[in-house]
Amino acid sequence: MLAPALVLLLGLYVLPLFGVVLISVTEPRPGLGNYELLLTSASVQRALWTTGRIAVLTTLITLILGYIVAYAMRMASEGAQRWMLFCVLFPFWISVLVRSFAWITLLRSEGVLNTALRGTGLIEEPLMLVRNETGVLIGMVHAMLPYAILTLYANMRGIDLRLMTAARGLGAGPVAAFLRVFLPMTRPGILGATVLVFIISLGFYVTPAILGGGRTLMIAEYVALQINETLRWGLGTMLATTLGISVMGIMWLMSRVLDVKRLFGPA
Repeated sequence: MLAPALVLLLGLYVLPLFGVVLISVTEPRPGLGNYELLLTSASVQRALWTTGRIAVLTTLITLILGYIVAYAMRMASEGAQRWMLFCVLFPFWISVLVRSFAWITLLRSEGVLNTALRGTGLIEEPLMLVRNETGVLIGMVHAMLPYAILTLYANMRGIDLRLMTAARGLGAGPVAAFLRVFLPMTRPGILGATVLVFIISLGFYVTPAILGGGRTLMIAEYVALQINETLRWGLGTMLATTLGISVMGIMWLMSRVLDVKRLFGPA
C-alpha cells in the first residue's frame, strides 16, 4: 500500500534532488571546483554571510514578538483567543508577493509611514526603509511571525495555568512565577519555533528580492541569479545543495536535543 507514495516521493523529490547534486559536481567540469568557491569567492561568502545574518536577526526578533503574542493569546479568554487566532492566520490567506508589495507602499520614501512622520514633524528627510537590509528584515519578520506564534501557542495550550496559580500561592511574585514555572515549560515551543523560523528564513526568496531591491542578496536570490542570468548552473546548484545539507544538519541537531513529540505539549 505504501508503494505508490514511495514512487511519488522518489520521482518528485529524491531524483530531482539527486540531479541538483549531480550538476553541482559536473558543471562546468567534473570535480569539487564549485564547492571550492565557498572558501575562495568573495561574492559567494558575502551572500552566505548576508543570509546567515538576516536569518539570525529575523529569528531573534520573530521569537521575541511571537512569544509576547502567544503568551497574550494563552492568557486571554476563549472568545478573545479565537479572534486573535484569526488575526494570526489571516496573513496565510494573502500571497507573500502581495504582502511584500504592500510593505513597499508603506515603507518607501513617499510611502504611508514616511509621509505620516514628516507630517508630524518628527523627521525632515524620509527614512530609507526599503531596498536595504532594514526593509528585508521588516518583511521577513512579518512573514515569519505567524509560524512562531502558532508553534509557541500550541505548546502553551498544553500548560496547566493552575501551576502558576500554585506558585503564586506559595509566595512567588508574578515575574518569578513566569520565569521559574511558565517559561521553562515553554522551552520545547521556543526551540521548535526557533528552528522552524530559522530554516524557512535561510531559503526565503520573494520578500528579500522585492524589499531588498537587489542590494541585499541572499542565497535563494543568488542561486536564481546564477541559473537564470549568468547560466552558471554548477555554482547555483552547489549553493542549493549546500543550503539543503545545512537545513538537514539543523534538523538532525534539533532531533538530538528536542523530543519533537513534546513540541505541542507541556515540557
